[in-house]
Amino acid sequence: MADLLSFWLILLVLVVIFLVKSVAIVPQQHAWVVERLGRYDRTLSPGPRLVIPFIEKVAYKHSLKEIPLDVPSQVCITRDNTQLQVDGVLYFQVTDAMLASYGSSNYILAITQLSQTTLRSVIGKMELDRTFEERELINSKVVSSLDEAATNWGVKVLRYEIKDLTPPKEILHAMQAQITAEREKRALIAASEGRRQEQINIAEGERAAAIARSEGDRQMQINQAQGEAEAVVTVADATAEAIKKVAQAIQEPGGMAAVNLQVAENYISAFSQLAQKGNSLIIPSNLSDISSLVASAMTVVKNNDKQ
Repeated sequence: MADLLSFWLILLVLVVIFLVKSVAIVPQQHAWVVERLGRYDRTLSPGPRLVIPFIEKVAYKHSLKEIPLDVPSQVCITRDNTQLQVDGVLYFQVTDAMLASYGSSNYILAITQLSQTTLRSVIGKMELDRTFEERELINSKVVSSLDEAATNWGVKVLRYEIKDLTPPKEILHAMQAQITAEREKRALIAASEGRRQEQINIAEGERAAAIARSEGDRQMQINQAQGEAEAVVTVADATAEAIKKVAQAIQEPGGMAAVNLQVAENYISAFSQLAQKGNSLIIPSNLSDISSLVASAMTVVKNNDKQ
């Protein structure tokens, strides 16, 4: 009876082990490769899956997530024979679990080695200055070369990023000196441009001021001339108006007598001032007869009036 109980107990344990071995639970974003009697049979997708114990086994387990891979630092020689210490990071993803299992014995090592050799080849075709300017170009060339080769390994290379490009200390010091010289050159050029612009601005200001002064002088002369002309016209108009009024006054009764009196008074007044304005005195020959002088002047007035 004890032997029978042991037999059933052993059988139960074997059944439990068989059931446990026959169920495989695959996590999300994973793929498991199943071999049957040593040969590839199928790839298990996420979820509970059946596996025949002792006949089938899960040979490889792959993660389908994006994987970052740190590429070791290496020395690359540029086209102008300058050494660069370069390191980077590679991002890839397993797309075919079967090829990733049997396409290469170690696809991670293969990708790492290939990325290093490709990077050396790409940088070797560039000069030192271009390597700092063309990082995007270097990254894209490395990705295209790796992606073409990694297809046989069931791997998709997504991108490659250079982390550091470190030239030798001597080259680094020379580059810093060049940058300093370039900055000083730009500063000198900027200062000279500033002085040039300042001189241009001063010259333009002086020119504008001279033009403004000349325009002011010209306008002043024009205004002066116009004022003098207007004054002459005003004086002439006033004189003509005065003469016109005198002529009209002569035509009125008693006007001629008033003229005779005015002429006599002016004559006597002028004669009385002759001795006060000089040492020499010129007198007319008929000074004794003042009335005749007044009569002569009135004769001129009358003749003009008749005309």
